[in-house]
Amino acid sequence: MIPLVEFRGVAKQYRANPFRPPVRALEDVWLDVRPGEVLGIAGPNGAGKSTLISILLGYVRQSAGVVLVDGLPPRTYIERNGIGYLSELVDVDPRWTVSEALTRFATLGGVPDALIRLRSQQVMAKLGLEELGDRRFKHLSKGNKQRLGLAQALLREEKVLILDEPTHGLDPVWLFRFRGIVAELRRPGRAILIASHNLEELERLCDRVAIFDRGRVQRVVEVTRVLPQQAESLYRLTVARGAERLAEVFPGIEDLGRGDWAVYAPSLQALNEGLAALIERGVLIAGIAPARSALELEFHDAVAEVAV
Repeated sequence: MIPLVEFRGVAKQYRANPFRPPVRALEDVWLDVRPGEVLGIAGPNGAGKSTLISILLGYVRQSAGVVLVDGLPPRTYIERNGIGYLSELVDVDPRWTVSEALTRFATLGGVPDALIRLRSQQVMAKLGLEELGDRRFKHLSKGNKQRLGLAQALLREEKVLILDEPTHGLDPVWLFRFRGIVAELRRPGRAILIASHNLEELERLCDRVAIFDRGRVQRVVEVTRVLPQQAESLYRLTVARGAERLAEVFPGIEDLGRGDWAVYAPSLQALNEGLAALIERGVLIAGIAPARSALELEFHDAVAEVAV
């Protein structure tokens, strides 16, 4: 399958000071986004994620390597076709209303005049902004600003979507709804790239996640398969009754508050044996989950390898 987005040996250096060595933002990046795929981008601050997105949007040129979007250089592709883009921080004229902002975005994006009102109404309905149409941007909450930004990214049926920290500021209700929106946006011929620090959401939303650190792709994790748990893991145990007996089975427990406890088990077999022992003691267990997601474990593993 031919990728929609390709990075081939891409590097980017910045020289802010002629008397100092250049800063390497990206180095030898090989990565692709396939048609129908949702690819996640994760990494610590300064890992190179923002530079990668800037190159893909045609804002800056790479120092080395090749970047292609549907077979074309990014700027050429965008000038001919456009790309749906949600920036990490959404900011427009504070005097604009939600409806006015979407109308302006649609006009700038080349939506035909006859369809601007219809497309604006459709994305407002999808993002729950109908009742906020007359509200000025400066009066919107952080979450509503983010939803407006996502709405503008969806004004056109773009083949490529880039979402930078899309869940930033969303409340739990809209966090859940956003997952449904991403599921709806999946198309056989569309590529979606999501950059986020929220590893749990990336694990829920993406097919693969590329983990960056120090300008390089350290690991690409397939998250559509079941990620293996490490041999030694921490688990979050929710206890409705009998928490005082946890230490009898799991030494070194930690009270996380509100009935949640962190427990350590060296293996899945040991975990199950411990749970059975607790139940025999009359402990009422309401839930159990890994204290860290499987992707989070992979992330820390990849970053730790670089630090060594």
